[in-house]
Amino acid sequence: MIVFVNRFTVTGPQADFESAFAATSEFFRTQPGFLRHRLLKHADEPGAYVNVAEWEDRASFERALAQPEFATHRAALRELGTGEPNLYTVSQERAA
Repeated sequence: MIVFVNRFTVTGPQADFESAFAATSEFFRTQPGFLRHRLLKHADEPGAYVNVAEWEDRASFERALAQPEFATHRAALRELGTGEPNLYTVSQERAA
């Protein structure tokens, strides 16, 4: 499994960002290898969000990014803020 983490700083209207992100999330949901995601909104810092998405593997993630339809989603999000994207692998995990 690969984990994609992207910290967003939203400079446009937050409602517009959340709407654009929902459309992007729906696009990814239909891609092979997509497992799940969460969009987290900072409790005290307006405009700060973190996306955490899990994919079966890096190849699935990269294939989704290469889809021509993704360019529209990327452009919509970039109009509303900046991101700091990174890929991670799971080192440790615990559950209650």
